[in-house]
Amino acid sequence: MNPIKIILTGSTGMVGEGVLMECLDNPNISEILSVSRRPSGKKHAKLKEYLVSDFLKIDLDDKKLKGYDAVFFCAGISSMGMSEEEYTGITYDTTLHFAKAVFRQNPGMVFNYVSGVYTDKTESGKIMWARVKGRTENALRKLGFRAVYNFRPGFMKPAEGQANVKWFFKPFIWIFPVVFPSKSLTLQEMGIAMINAVLKGYPTSTLEIKDIKNLAL
Repeated sequence: MNPIKIILTGSTGMVGEGVLMECLDNPNISEILSVSRRPSGKKHAKLKEYLVSDFLKIDLDDKKLKGYDAVFFCAGISSMGMSEEEYTGITYDTTLHFAKAVFRQNPGMVFNYVSGVYTDKTESGKIMWARVKGRTENALRKLGFRAVYNFRPGFMKPAEGQANVKWFFKPFIWIFPVVFPSKSLTLQEMGIAMINAVLKGYPTSTLEIKDIKNLAL
């Protein structure tokens, strides 16, 4: 099978950086376009960077997004302290606009979206972030991509050498996977599963923790 070319968002966050590192090391990936507001800080022959100040201002006909097999959408933000309107603008509106832009350039591509455990696909539950994430998942499925996979990870252990790990997260890195192994993943598993979703596919579009682990084998 020929190596694939991917677009990745969120390279300056913990999840995106971890997935990027796996993609850089994986021989099944030949090119990565990191779309971000800031440089990733990494240099590699496979890596190209496209800096944008506002994802909502990306032209739907942007040719820089053309020629790719998949998107690994790892960008995200905590809902803490935000209203539902604010969180929707960042989580739903930004994701859907970007998805429409890449779909217009690559209608046969796969879209991998990093959602979250307990996301609410009914869009009607009591937890605000879960409703918004559920709405985003549902909307992505309707755009017409070859496949959409919504990844719902729990705790994710960073890869060795990651720079983008918040200080308050570090005490849990070694403890949580031991105490709650069924609720934990490594970012290496996350990256491998995202790559395999493009190369091999998966029976369901919603991937819970156990599915991500299975796909990473």
